[in-house]
Amino acid sequence: MLSLDPKELTIPVLQKYLQNAIAPRPICFASTISANGEPNVAPFSFFNIFSSNPPIAIFSPAYSGRTGAAKDTLKNVLEVPECVINIVNYNMVQQTSLASSPFPKGVNEFEKAGFTPVASELIKPFRVKESPVQMECKVIEVKELGKLGGAGNLVICEIIKIHIDESVLNEANQIDVKKIDLVARMGDNYYCRASGDALFEVEKPITTIGIGYDQIPSEIRNSKILSGNNLGLLGSVEALPNTEEITEFKKTIKTFSSKEDQHQYAKSLLEANKVKEAWMVLL
Repeated sequence: MLSLDPKELTIPVLQKYLQNAIAPRPICFASTISANGEPNVAPFSFFNIFSSNPPIAIFSPAYSGRTGAAKDTLKNVLEVPECVINIVNYNMVQQTSLASSPFPKGVNEFEKAGFTPVASELIKPFRVKESPVQMECKVIEVKELGKLGGAGNLVICEIIKIHIDESVLNEANQIDVKKIDLVARMGDNYYCRASGDALFEVEKPITTIGIGYDQIPSEIRNSKILSGNNLGLLGSVEALPNTEEITEFKKTIKTFSSKEDQHQYAKSLLEANKVKEAWMVLL
């Protein structure tokens, strides 16, 4: 393992490690307005939701690592404590990146990046029409984390109005993850796209309690074939199949020539999310 002390690294080197390791990160495309009425829109990947009741989102415009200067977004929310968090999808990612250019204060990023400003209903900053989800927010606190270049400023926002493009909704009027086509920030120049084969499901154990990894027989736990993900699925079942089920199931499958062959077949079942069947092969 490469072990590093953050205090011994330069800020650019440390940031590169952090941004490559802590990813993918959702993107907040924040639109703000100055006290003089100048609109601004800029993307931030230090961003997430932190509460549903009340609905709270936080993003962090950092002081420039090169100059130590504050970003226009930070200046604006200190002058006018309101913002719109516009969610970024694949259709707008290149324009969003363009808006992150270090334009001088007073330059309208809506115009430079080709986005359409739409009046908000409850606050002064404009929404971005092209964004599939636009959240009007009151800024309830700005928490400075440091004074030097690279230090973040937590902009703590209460979401007071949400606008959702109907094209990304499903029949239940909920956001369809396959339709919204979100993107997220990786390290360096990389992004990732949450669509197609990149999407997969892991059922949440909200009401169920699995038997746990520790209850899997050691012969299976120590398998050279089964991965940690495979074992996690095996440990998620609430109960093992009974002897009668196992006997009937084994009449329908081949006899295995080795433990490796048996485990390989179980692995193929687990990758098809057939967990009970995998257990019946292994027991």
